[in-house]
This record gives sequence, structure tokens and C-alpha cells, in this order.
Amino acid sequence: MALPKQIRGLLIDIDGTVTEAHNLVPGAPKALDLLRARKVPYRLVTNTTSKPRSAILTQMRSLELDIPADFVITAPIVGRDYLLERGLTRCYPLMKDSLREDFEGIEFVECSPQAVLVGDLGGELTYQALNSSFRFLLDENVAFITLARNRYYRGSDGLCLDVGATVAALEYATERTAVLVGKPASEFFLVACRSMGLAPEETIVIGDDLEADIGGALAAGCGGVLVRTGKFRPEQLENASVHPDRILDSLADLSELLG
Repeated sequence: MALPKQIRGLLIDIDGTVTEAHNLVPGAPKALDLLRARKVPYRLVTNTTSKPRSAILTQMRSLELDIPADFVITAPIVGRDYLLERGLTRCYPLMKDSLREDFEGIEFVECSPQAVLVGDLGGELTYQALNSSFRFLLDENVAFITLARNRYYRGSDGLCLDVGATVAALEYATERTAVLVGKPASEFFLVACRSMGLAPEETIVIGDDLEADIGGALAAGCGGVLVRTGKFRPEQLENASVHPDRILDSLADLSELLG
């Protein structure tokens, strides 16, 4: 789709777009200041499942970015609503304990769960936890839900495996397909659009992930703008089935979109 002539709102990825390896992308604060000055609504959207929203806000403040809590839309926040709407209140967590604060109303259990909930455990992932998830998921009455399925992310020491690899292992072993609630699921973007009171066709998504950010944005009816920061690699575009509406060097070039 073509970008709208008048951009009503933006959904901006955090890791790789606003920040890189815990540092601000040069020019990102000025870009957000420009949105505030022009009164263009925006939300920061992230698939991060290694830390709760409170930790993300603390990180933003440490980088001297004052972001209201409701301006940050995370996969866990969307995931909690998904679970509650379906009455799935007993979950086996394949995720870090720190993330539990974003799941008010959900009971995390070690036996007889209604769902297995997958997030990023990083170096804390153990065979025992993975195998317990596998055994629970052999029961088709137990829901299989993942907060994200990103393939990899850029860490301080280079590219790192992300939660998608864990999901793929469980899908292969159980011959089941996980329900995704984070990017690139369309519902994730629709929830973020609704939080601004906007329709998808009035909204542009900016991110560094061709599949999760741009592919998800286009599928949801939003515009998709790719940035050459974070995990961006030029060779991804050569045979890609996803074609961004626009490519920017970084978020610092946001003014090119706004005119």
C-alpha cells in the first residue's frame, strides 16, 4: 500500500529503532520531540519478552526519554488481555519470572495448566522447562500461546537467537502451531491503533524487522517503514516477499515522512 498523504499516527518499534544495544539511536529523541511538537500521536511497540513494561520505562528514563506508561504497547500486555478474554487463567510459564508483573489476573502453575505461555528465557532456558512444556502440550486441550516468535535480535555482542527458536522446537515436537499474540500478529497492531483512536490505514509502523514490523504492519492494513538500524541487513530485501512502503536510514529521518 502507499503511505497516507496525511499521517495521523505512528507505531514505533523500540529495540533496533529507538535503541540499539541499550543506547539511543542517534537522532531518535529529536524525532520523538518532533512528533510531540506537531501533536502527532504515537506508541512505542515491542515484542520484548525478557523484561516487564516497568523495566522498559525505567530504561527509557535512564536514557532521558520521558514516555508515559500507556504509550508503550508490549506483547505481554496484549497477551494478558488475550488470556483473560478466553478464560485462560492457569498458565505454565516458559518465560522469566520478572515478566509476571504484567500478567495481573493470571495464575502461574506447575501442573494442570490451561495454557503454556512462551516468552524469552534467554540463558535461563533449561531442558527441564522445555520438556515440561512439551508434555503439557501433548494434551490438545492445553492452549499453546507465544508472546513473540522473532528469529533473532541484536545484542551488545552481535545477533542472538530469540524466542522464535524455542517456539519452533515445541511446534516440531508436538506437531502443533502456537498462537501468536505479539508482532507480526495483526491483532497486536490493531490494539495499538485503537489505543490512539485511529484506524490502521491512518497509521504507519516504523521498525527494523522486515518480517515482524513491516510484514505485520502491512497485513494489518498499516503503512510499513523499514529503518537501516538494529537487525536490518541489506540481503534480506533481495528475495523478500515483504516490501516496505519506504526505507529510512534511521528514525532520525522521520521528518522526511512528515514533510
